[in-house]
Amino acid sequence: MPTNPLYDPSKPMQIGGQAVIEGVMMRAPGSVATAVRRANGDIVVRQESFISLTEKYKLLKLPILRGAVGLIDMLFLGIKTLNYSAEIAMIDVETQESARKGNGQSKKKSKGSTTAAMVTTLVIALLLGIALFFVLPIFVTTRVFGFEQDAFAFNLIAGAIRITILLGYLGAISAMRDIKRLFQFHGAEHKSVFAFELKSELLPPVVQQHSRFHPRCGTSFLLIVMIVAILSFSVLDAFLLSFLGKLTMMIRLMTHLPFIPVVGGLSYEVIRFSAKHSTTWWGKILIAPGLWLQRITTREPDESQVEVAIIALRCALGLDDASRYKLKEEPATTSPSAVVAD
Repeated sequence: MPTNPLYDPSKPMQIGGQAVIEGVMMRAPGSVATAVRRANGDIVVRQESFISLTEKYKLLKLPILRGAVGLIDMLFLGIKTLNYSAEIAMIDVETQESARKGNGQSKKKSKGSTTAAMVTTLVIALLLGIALFFVLPIFVTTRVFGFEQDAFAFNLIAGAIRITILLGYLGAISAMRDIKRLFQFHGAEHKSVFAFELKSELLPPVVQQHSRFHPRCGTSFLLIVMIVAILSFSVLDAFLLSFLGKLTMMIRLMTHLPFIPVVGGLSYEVIRFSAKHSTTWWGKILIAPGLWLQRITTREPDESQVEVAIIALRCALGLDDASRYKLKEEPATTSPSAVVAD
């Protein structure tokens, strides 16, 4: 019997998730579960209740607004679950170091220091994202290309720079061993979600048969945001030019930055619409760029990685009891087993 009161097998349900360090986070209505495989082969899970802002405040469910709010939700949730997986990885590193030194003790971080680290990480990530994907393209387009007074040409070039930076960054990090494993867990997450949506058995050999490319992927969302930004900022600039007569780099920075949530909201509606119509010819065109990008951001997982994704999904749905997967301070010396840090 499912323990998640919001899970009804007879009704369609949207499941989301993301890859974390050596694991997967799955999000179901009212619940989030993060499963991580430890160095000794054990799997630990943290499951907690999660009610999105759009569920708390019905007004936020309005089109465009729901996408902007959902983006904020997922940003905080994503950083939080990534930090959790990093903490598990650090426990393993510290335990191994302690074992080599022979004292058997590993340091524990306080909850306060963990929260501070999460906030710091979030702020740094936001600042870097704004600098790299927002300020830099506007600066380069203004200084190098000089299309300041042509709304569409300026934003087309700035958008092309953003997409180039994104593809270059993803291509560069995809060669790293740890990132390859992260992308494998990303593929495992997609396969598990597909299996659930198609009502397949949630067993590793069955889940492995599904595609690792999913139309509602978060990295696909990033690409859609950049494409939608070209059109949205072009309209905004044309409107500003009609009133101001001239646009400078500073005016663009001051007007485009607060407009980002609107772009995010519009992009969410595009993703939502294209996913609903993914079997039509025009729907396939809409989702094609995102699916292509997933050839970089996902890799074929092995069954052990799929197992982690399945456990995260089952715990989020309430089909599995997360308390079964307790965090052990000492790595087991026996054979690996699937063993929530509260």
